[in-house]
Parts: sequence; structure tokens; C-alpha cells
Amino acid sequence: MELTQIAIMLAALVVAATLARALGMAAVLGYLAAGILLGPFGLGQVFNAHDAKELREVADFGVVLLLFLIGLELRPKRLWSMRQAIFGLGAAQVILTAFALAGIGVALGAGWKPALFAGSALALSSTAFALQIMEENGELATRHGRLGFAVLLFQDLAAIPLIAFAPFFAVTAVAGGAGEAQINLVAFGKALATIVLVVVVGRYVINALLRVVALSKVPEAMTAAALLVVVGVALVMQQAGLSASLGSFLAGALLAESVYRHQLEADIAPFEGLLLGMFFTAVGMSLNLGLLLSQPMTIVALTLLLMAVKAAILFGLGRWQGLEAGPARRLALALAQGGEFAFVLLAAGQASGVLRAGAAELLVVTITLSMALTPLLLLAERLVFGKAVTSPARAYDTLPEQDAHVVIAGFGRFGQIVARILRAKGIAFTALEKSLEQVELVRRFGSQAFYGDASRPEILAAAQIGKARAFVLAIDDVEASLRIAEFVQRNYPHVPIYARARDRAHAHRFLDLGIKNLRRETFLSALDITHQLLKGLGYSDRVAERTVKTFRTHDERRLFDDYELASDIEKLQQKARSDAATLEQLMREDSEEEAKLAKAETEVKTKRTLAP
Repeated sequence: MELTQIAIMLAALVVAATLARALGMAAVLGYLAAGILLGPFGLGQVFNAHDAKELREVADFGVVLLLFLIGLELRPKRLWSMRQAIFGLGAAQVILTAFALAGIGVALGAGWKPALFAGSALALSSTAFALQIMEENGELATRHGRLGFAVLLFQDLAAIPLIAFAPFFAVTAVAGGAGEAQINLVAFGKALATIVLVVVVGRYVINALLRVVALSKVPEAMTAAALLVVVGVALVMQQAGLSASLGSFLAGALLAESVYRHQLEADIAPFEGLLLGMFFTAVGMSLNLGLLLSQPMTIVALTLLLMAVKAAILFGLGRWQGLEAGPARRLALALAQGGEFAFVLLAAGQASGVLRAGAAELLVVTITLSMALTPLLLLAERLVFGKAVTSPARAYDTLPEQDAHVVIAGFGRFGQIVARILRAKGIAFTALEKSLEQVELVRRFGSQAFYGDASRPEILAAAQIGKARAFVLAIDDVEASLRIAEFVQRNYPHVPIYARARDRAHAHRFLDLGIKNLRRETFLSALDITHQLLKGLGYSDRVAERTVKTFRTHDERRLFDDYELASDIEKLQQKARSDAATLEQLMREDSEEEAKLAKAETEVKTKRTLAP
């Protein structure tokens, strides 16, 4: 590409993303529109077909980087815990969709082999589109987002045998047929061997390489090494005829436990965002508007049929996995399009004689159009149904019958410490946590928590809060914690509340409710580390302890004093300045008192030494 085209491309990315966000749409939609306008079939025609192809080849690396970064977030143990969703839900989606689309193809007059091959290719969704859209909408961390990721990961795995066995679909029952199938079995074995190689190298070699580079303390070298890791793995996978994206994902997952994980993420993220924007723009350029205008009804019908079949199957599978209608619908629409791996499969099918050139080109336009429609359909779904609210698979765990126990709401860092001490003292407790993943995680490490949202009255009742000796409120959400505290105070006034406050403002709102048994979450840990810091700076343990104790007493008194002035900002500001001066005076007095004590101790020691 020329320098002028690069400048135009960068300007298009800036304008497209900005306008899309300003209009409340996904940035992907803006990139697609920019690609259509600038491409060989658009109004601008800044990029011809050859330019668009070159851009696509470069931008495909954005998908590779995206999968690498996702791999960095998935430790091998967590990936192993997802195996049921990957090989259960993922396999079910690919198989059901492939046979459903193949059945439609046969009904329309196609042979069963071309129909099954095309159905298998169309069953694969776009990893880049689906993940980017779910991430932009904040859905990737939800349960339906994780299920969608599991399906996409299986699709990437499924692409390997589909590409390897493409000629098999063109083989007829003649002598040469068995030989062609055998060649692909060898290719399939080569693919598996390559995956094993990537796993071994990623586990033992790449970490050592990064350690050597890190010792140089040259930031540019670390950035280059990060990109080299991704490019190197991608090249190895491509040489074996596999998906470069799958290889980069495996490399990322193997480095998820590395001490260099955060550095790798910081180095690669900027490149990933820019290249993904180019990828979506290149997809827009590849949309053959000429074919779309010459056969509009056929292409539109095929696109809607493809998306309807995939969405219906994904919706059903989502419900089977326990998702409610809203999340299942979002999952279905996010993965309803065709995918970038389908382009590779269709090209392989055309080369091996499975598909005619005209049919392959028609399906390519159908897939591209389905990608363009995906963000629009998700936007329409949100306008009609509102923001998707994820719901758990079950209301709550069956809670044990307890009496004279402690109820803990929230089983994160704070709640777990409380629970460990209670367990050590033999005090019964019931811990409630609304994150199913957190409950499953702590159970694997031997802790006992129950799945349930403490903001729901029926769950608090099931936890026997009326019989509890105390209620520990340790959840993250400030507003939810206040609602729960108010509810417990009103309905169970005999149960004392011990609350975790995020900051002073949160603590003041608890005081509004009359709750005085509270602790700011970082206050005591900050005091403790300051105690250690003073000792490290040369102060005696007694001086460090006295200094921290003085500050704690002063600050806790100030917390209650400030509460009286919470509605008067000017007085609060004045008091803050006067309190700073008061604290300095207290510290000076402490220092003087400490000096007197030290002098007295020295005199006593001297007298003892001189005594006969």
C-alpha cells in the first residue's frame, strides 16, 4: 500500500470508531461501513481488490493477537475447567448446525457431500466479530459470554480436521478415493504433532526466552520479543496448515502463569486494537456489492436463513445450559454470523472440487453480509428488549439448617478472612456469594460457600438470619450493601451488623443507618504496612507502633466528626486543614514523649551499670 492509502486508512479508523460510539453503536459497525465506502465496490474506491486483499492478510494478524491476549487471561487450570462447555456445547453447536444447513442444501437440490461441507463451513462463526462485540458490550465476562467463547474455541479446533479432510468430500467410490483420504489422515496427524510442539515450546522455551530478554532491561526488546512469540507461533501453525489464531491462543494460555503476563499484555494490546480495526475494515472492503446487486433476493434470503438457523440452534443450546431467554438470545445473535475460517474452508473446497466457483463466491458474500448484520441485530435486540440481564442457572444453593451462627454476605477477599478465623475458632457460619464462579473456585480450595444473592429476602431467610448471632456484610457493591443493611436492620433488628466499607463516604452512609460496627477495607492493612515501613526506616518497634496507634485513634475520631459535617463541604475542608495541623502536633508531642522515655530508660540503664 502507498503512504497516502495508509494515511486514509488511519483516518478512516479514527472517524469510524468515533462516529459509531457517538451514535451508540459498536465500533465494528463503523469499521465495516468505512471498508464498504473505501473498498473496490464502494463509493470512494480508494482501495482496489488487490489492496483490499493485502490489507486483509496484514489485518488477519489482529485476530491472532486477540486470541493471544484472551489466552493470557485463561490459565490452563481454568481452561481445563471449561472442557465440558468447549467439547459439549461447542461440539453440539457445530454438529447440529452443520447437519441442519446440509439438510437445507440437499432440499434445495445440492448433493449431500457439497451440502455437508458447506454446512460445516457455515457452522463456524467469526471469532473476531463475536468476541469484539461481546467485549464492547461488557458481556465477555458474563456466563453467556463465557459459553460463547467456549463455542468459538471449539469452532477453531473443528476447523483443523475440516480443512484437512476437504478433499474427502470430493472423493467418489473409486480406487483413488482411499488414497486421497489417507493423505489427509497424514496431514491430520501432522496437525496434532504441531499442536503438541507448540504446547511443549510454550511451556518450557518461551518463558526462558522472555527471562533472558527481561534481564536486558530494554523495553523495546521486550515488545519485540512479545510480537516475536506471537508471530513465531502463528508461522509454525500456518506451515502445518492450521489456524494461526488457535496457535496464538495456546501460546497465550501457556504463558498465563508467567510472571511476564502483564508485560506481554501491555506490549501487545495497542497493536491488537489497531489491527482488529483494520481487519473489520478489510471485511467491509471484501463485500462484493456487484454480486449483491445482481442477486439481491438470493443473497439476502441465504443470509437470513443462515443466521436464523444458527441463532435458533444457539438459543436452544443456551437454554439447555440454563441461560434465561435474554442471555440466550444475546448468545445466539452474537454467534449467528459466518466466520473468517469459513473463507479458508470454502477456498479449500473450491480447490478440491467440492464446490463450484459460483457457489463458493455466493457463500462468501453471504458470510460477509452476515458479519455486517450482526452488530445491527444486536443493537436492535437491545432497543427492543433492553440491556440483557444475566441470570444464574439456579436461584440459590440449598442452605443448611443453622442456629446461633454467623451469616457472611460476600465471599471475596474480605469475607474469606472472616470465615477462616471463624472456622478456626469452631464458630458456625453460612457464607453467601452471588458469583457462581467464585463459589466453585473457593470450594476447589476447601472453603465452603453457598451460591445466593444476599440482596434477596428469601435467600437471607433461607440462611436462617433470624437465628444468627451476627451478620457480616462484605460485598463489593456499595448500593447493594446499603440496601441489604437497611433490610436486615428493619426486619431483623436483633441481629448485629458488622460491615465492610469501601471508603469514608461508604462508611458515612452506614452511619446514616446507625451501623457503627464497620471497618474501611484498606484502612487496617495500610496502617500495618506503614508500621513495617517505619521499622524499615530505622524507627524502633515501639515508636512505629505508637505512631500508627496515634494516627488510627485520630483518624477514627475524625471519621465520626466528619460525619456530623458531611453536608457542609466548606466546613469539611476547613476541618481537614485543621485536623492535619492537629495530627502534626500530636506526632510532635509523641516524639517529645518518646524522647523523654528514651532518656529515662538510658538513665536507668546507666545507674544500673554504675551501681556496685
